[in-house]
Amino acid sequence: YSKCDPANMLPWRMILVTLFYCCIKTGVTRCRNKALFPAASRVKRGATTAVNTTFYSSFEDVHLLFEILMSGVHFEDSGAFSVKDAELASLRKTRNLDVICEDIIPKKLTDILKLISDLSNHICHLDQDDFERTLLTLVYTTQQMVSSTTEHQRDVWAESFVSLYKAIKKDLTQTN
Repeated sequence: YSKCDPANMLPWRMILVTLFYCCIKTGVTRCRNKALFPAASRVKRGATTAVNTTFYSSFEDVHLLFEILMSGVHFEDSGAFSVKDAELASLRKTRNLDVICEDIIPKKLTDILKLISDLSNHICHLDQDDFERTLLTLVYTTQQMVSSTTEHQRDVWAESFVSLYKAIKKDLTQTN
């Protein structure tokens, strides 16, 4: 394998198309399932001020998330999340995205594999926040796949990417 060029990666386009589908989801049946992102409840309980652990609540927020993803985002090895565009990075709404990306979405491969397993057993549509977090986990796995230094690492991250993509696709096409 040669190092992947992120500019030519088809999965990024799939992510962006999926992002737009998320704003279309309406009339979703809710059902009780195991918490997919247990870190979200820990963030809410441990916060001294009110923390919104969901990024979008309107079409404008979806558009902003699209702009942020298109401008470029980066996950550091330390877990820190950054937006490459300084103007977008300075927005108050981007701070919510920082909390989601740094404190809620899984970063360890074992945690991502557990999420994939939980998603495969999930029988109803994802709640908006779980859908959004799964999408952001997909973005994270894409970056890990592209930045992997060995063929084995790249293959493992690619398998995770495909599994997350399939979970999102299943959620969008499910009819219950």
